[in-house]
Amino acid sequence: MSSGRLSRHARVRMIAAVAAVCALAAAPLASRAEAAEAAEAADTPSYSETYRPQFHFTPEKNWMNDPNGLVYYKGEYHLSYQYNPNGNSWGDMSWGHAVSQDLTHWKELPLALSHDDKEMVFSGSAVVDWNNTTGFGTEQDPAMVAIYTSHAKDTGVQAQSLAYSTDRGRTWTKYQGNPVIDIGSKDFRDPKVQWYAPTRSWLMTVSLSAEHKVRFYTSKNLKDWTPQSDFGPAGATGGVWECPDLFPLAADGDPKKIKWVLVVNINPGGIAGGSAAQYFVGDFDGKKFTAEDKGTYTPPTGTVMQGFEGTDFGSWTATGTAFGLAPAAGAVDGQSTVDGFDGQGLANSFHSGDGSTGTLTSPSFTVDNKYLNFKVGGGRHPHVDGTVMEQGDPPAGTVLADFEGGTYDDWTTTGNAFGAAPATGTLPNQQEVSGYRGSGLVNSYLNGDSTTGTLTSPGFTIDKDYVDFLVGGGNHPAGSDNPTAVELLVDGRAVRSTTGQDAEALTWASWDVKDLAGKKAQIRIVDDNTGGWGHLNVDHIMLSDSQARPVSQETSVNLIVDGRIVRSTTGSNSETLDWASFDTRPYVGKTAQIQIVDMNTVGWGHLLADRFTTADTPAKSAVQRADWADYGKDYYAAVSWENAPGGKRYMIGWMNNWDYSGAIPTSPWRGAQSIPREMALRTVDGRIRLTSRPVNSVTSLRQEHPASATDVTVENTSKTLIGPAAQGKALDIEATFSLKDADRFGLKVRTGARGEETVIGYDTATQELYVDRTHSGAVDFNSTFPGVQTAPLKVDNGKVKLRILVDWSSVEVFGGSGEAAITDQIFPDPASQGVQVFAENGSAKLDKAVVWHLDSAHN
Repeated sequence: MSSGRLSRHARVRMIAAVAAVCALAAAPLASRAEAAEAAEAADTPSYSETYRPQFHFTPEKNWMNDPNGLVYYKGEYHLSYQYNPNGNSWGDMSWGHAVSQDLTHWKELPLALSHDDKEMVFSGSAVVDWNNTTGFGTEQDPAMVAIYTSHAKDTGVQAQSLAYSTDRGRTWTKYQGNPVIDIGSKDFRDPKVQWYAPTRSWLMTVSLSAEHKVRFYTSKNLKDWTPQSDFGPAGATGGVWECPDLFPLAADGDPKKIKWVLVVNINPGGIAGGSAAQYFVGDFDGKKFTAEDKGTYTPPTGTVMQGFEGTDFGSWTATGTAFGLAPAAGAVDGQSTVDGFDGQGLANSFHSGDGSTGTLTSPSFTVDNKYLNFKVGGGRHPHVDGTVMEQGDPPAGTVLADFEGGTYDDWTTTGNAFGAAPATGTLPNQQEVSGYRGSGLVNSYLNGDSTTGTLTSPGFTIDKDYVDFLVGGGNHPAGSDNPTAVELLVDGRAVRSTTGQDAEALTWASWDVKDLAGKKAQIRIVDDNTGGWGHLNVDHIMLSDSQARPVSQETSVNLIVDGRIVRSTTGSNSETLDWASFDTRPYVGKTAQIQIVDMNTVGWGHLLADRFTTADTPAKSAVQRADWADYGKDYYAAVSWENAPGGKRYMIGWMNNWDYSGAIPTSPWRGAQSIPREMALRTVDGRIRLTSRPVNSVTSLRQEHPASATDVTVENTSKTLIGPAAQGKALDIEATFSLKDADRFGLKVRTGARGEETVIGYDTATQELYVDRTHSGAVDFNSTFPGVQTAPLKVDNGKVKLRILVDWSSVEVFGGSGEAAITDQIFPDPASQGVQVFAENGSAKLDKAVVWHLDSAHN
């Protein structure tokens, strides 16, 4: 189970972490796909819903995350998965179940392991007990045994438990002696078990998630376990460690050169932000894993602009109280240990705790180097374009409600969350509420988070371009099972929606309603949540021709050029500083400033920064120096099948990211698995790397008569590839390019009207493969969704080879010999089906491209 479950910062904000929708985005609900999806979200799914994957596994309906229980037995690959049998958001964790004979065509089976009154069934693995070490079966008819994490509902303790099946996984019985390992921890999960032949014993790899450690246990019978050793912390540690996996592979196909791979999934703190799968290569002796020594890291040399070694900030200007009067010498009062900074001092905005805000700004300087390197730590609250540092006055317009009259006037209430009249500020036992106007506001914390209800306005005509309002409170978006949301209703249907950000401070949100001009509408405020942050604060709802600008919630380091933020980075919810780098090459000769910003007052609402240095090469963070099984945004909880035929090692990951997993616009299901991949170890650029390629059976979906193109030269343009024959929503593409003088080149897929495109390219300067989904379709449901993901990829004899799988809501890109993989969800218009070849700032040659249309695996 991955980090939608209770981890250290409480998971009091459990659902918020799972369903993170930025209130500032104020995303439209009525997408072009909504009407179709609403009609299609019936009891029996059609598998033709707008974003339904055609050759990636999805359940018929409801929420799915981590793959679990991967084992091959009697001709079937078993895929279990974290599943909510009762809804389309995270909760009631159980094991769903599916089987396949080829890893491409899947049959969904009934629920394998169900939650009950005492436990939720978190992630784990499955084995075939060939020697009947448990006594659950016989040697002639061995049992399948699932090893899973029991999450105790009353205490939150996570322990390891067993269940078994004697009918090929069709029905399961929980072991009466559960749990089999209990260390009293709330962060002890995701056991991966295998048979270790040299000692004729079972081996468990399990995560001590908050400690960034993996622990190894051994057992003779799956019931009695002995700890052997721990591995970690190592590599990337910016988030919890989860879903570990350990397996041997022959390096470069040499059976005499066996190395062990330890996969450790991490959230947040992944290479592309949020969730990701990192790995280590090393040796294992049956008790201890030893990672290969990659040496110590030496950052590039350069000129230090600011090291915060003085008794004050020098020529840098501080505002607010967050940074204090001078650099900190490490942690300040009430703060955990701070490390990773250079010298004696650093900028630290924890003064007075997370409740303080402020900025620290450098004097202006002329950019004269290629890179600006620095160290950063603290909270992960990225900069969002369009925000402002202070809440200004509302724009001119028509006020629909300011809640100042002591009554709700002709608004209609249901339930008991909103009371009989507006609140006059903070309610009993509530944290301080701020940011509202006047003396009244809507506040559904009445009698605490336990109350629910709705508050609905009378009808009004939309006669201006925007609906602006102030909102705070809980982050439970519309579409989740228990929302706290402000909704715009047209013809009784929600066409816009916004939620809070788990903060009591109200900030501006805005809906663009130009397309709804002249329509009759209502505002509905919904509180259907009784858990943590199960309330909403709302004030000053108005129609305006100007868009209200929300207040920043960032903890970030920004580079400002010509008054505009052109580069930004944030912390990773860690008190350990690490290197970051801004590419300043486009701004050489321009005047710039560095600004360190803390505008956040909730958890991890502070930032650490140090050692700003100009240099000719970029510094690399521990995250960048780590090894990753995939460099995309949407490949997490990756684990492999046990007992696969021919000694093959197949791996699959949850094709989603906890940053926005609860907000992706799919129904009646939410969550997909990646294409299964065959894993190998190869020497790449002098170092052994884990590589992957799609399982061979996906080619069985290829239709006859593929489209192809050869010897196509493009220069400073995009051109349609091959023509209509190459268009489609489900494609398998193989392409080889020859370098010429273009800065960037590659393919664009799912291109269409209004500039929709998903760009798959190669950057010759940085030697990186990249996927840009900024304009891939629906991207506005979360601020972290749009963007560019990159993976290092060296040119091979002047060539760049790509394998691209395009499905109705995803792209998976494999570069070179599989050492660079990028997996990203996309949500394009169904009509966007074009494929183009492009080159920027020069020319490139497409040696050959073959495009196969893929049949649906549901047929």
